[in-house]
Amino acid sequence: MRYISTRGEAPDLSFEEAMLTGLARDGGLYVPEEVPALTEAQIAAMAGQSYEDVAYTVMRPFIGETFDDATFRRLIAEAYKGFGHAARAPLVQLAPNHFLLELFHGPTLAFKDFAMQLIGQMFQEALGRSGDRVTIVGATSGDTGSAAIEAFRGLENVDVFILYPHGRVSEVQRRQMTTPVEGNVHTLAVDGDFDDCQAAVKDMFNDFAFREEVKLAGVNSINWGRVLAQVVYYFTSAVSLGAPHRKVSFTVPTGNFGDIFAGYIAKRMGLPIDQLVVATNTNDILHRTLHTGAYTKEGVTQTISPSMDIQVSSNFERALFDAYGRDGKAVKDQMADLKAGGFKISQGAYQALKDTYDSGRASEDETKAAITGYREHHGELLCPHTAVGVHVAEAHLGATPMVTLATAHPAKFPAAVEAATGIHPPLPPRMADLYDLPERINRVGHDLAEIQDFIRTRTLS
Repeated sequence: MRYISTRGEAPDLSFEEAMLTGLARDGGLYVPEEVPALTEAQIAAMAGQSYEDVAYTVMRPFIGETFDDATFRRLIAEAYKGFGHAARAPLVQLAPNHFLLELFHGPTLAFKDFAMQLIGQMFQEALGRSGDRVTIVGATSGDTGSAAIEAFRGLENVDVFILYPHGRVSEVQRRQMTTPVEGNVHTLAVDGDFDDCQAAVKDMFNDFAFREEVKLAGVNSINWGRVLAQVVYYFTSAVSLGAPHRKVSFTVPTGNFGDIFAGYIAKRMGLPIDQLVVATNTNDILHRTLHTGAYTKEGVTQTISPSMDIQVSSNFERALFDAYGRDGKAVKDQMADLKAGGFKISQGAYQALKDTYDSGRASEDETKAAITGYREHHGELLCPHTAVGVHVAEAHLGATPMVTLATAHPAKFPAAVEAATGIHPPLPPRMADLYDLPERINRVGHDLAEIQDFIRTRTLS
């Protein structure tokens, strides 16, 4: 299995190389040269299997010779043994034909744990084998940062630097990033929004001298390994609802497009997915794009679902690549136009996107109403991002079972949940002391040179 860049000008890589590299040298994102298909019999055999066994079946074709079978099974087992539910990603029924996929039973209470815990295991195995040391730099709108820090804290071969927008994440999200004591993890509170943090990370990867100087690696959703790990729970949930003999739909609250692109990969692999519904909050650039064919930035509005407060959705580039028939030059041109504010998608590519994805949006009032209503009428306490998802899903319910992804535990956003329901969601007992731990906060400006100097002084000294 080889991996190619969405912009067509970087060398193709193995899975291990693509995983450790993150962003391609031409600025593009790595995707598999081919998407392997599973047979109907292989999918049907997943019924009743453990999450770990399904993960092995789904991901094994993508990793080539990076890990042998026994090693890969061991890494998967290590990644998920600390999850708080035996099913790892259990389904809960909300209403007839509407189900909630709980993705918050990992160590940091968010769906990012499914990918990051496995990425941590794979990085450790690969780096331990080579003896190399890398510097992981990532941007977060809230959940990726804590998941990355939890996965890599204390590892000998890795330094981790996470950029987050100052004052634009929940207190729980911030404390999960700033309270770890291990010396190899660092958080940078950047004056700006998530898009500014994400742009700084991309600029660092495109500064090849700096990239080589500190041995840069990335674990944002730009990393193909992240997307791959998220494909698995589409299979486990769909099979629980009757796949491959029955179609299943999914609604995915998303800002950076990685989680729903994983659903697209699952569909390409043979999972009978009917609808893939993109759910956005007020920052609805993905919804607008899928309805107009124009990707135009309008600025970021701060909301109670901060992990979706994004205007530049990195993984949308992967969707464009396939929509343009894997034409790297077309994607490169569109990304150049994005720097000037936006771009118009060609008619053929736009139709390909509309044939693949549906979409909807939830205003702040609709999000609050969903949190209130699902507590009162369904007995479910939802985080604001999940509330966006269920609100959008309601407009797409039909004869096909709909699965809405519950991306975070409500305790990660206690103020928003309490305002809507009067209930202050408690943290799990293992995290009960989070508010008592001292924080390490490094405030930096929205300045690339300042951020790079901060990283240099802590990796090269």
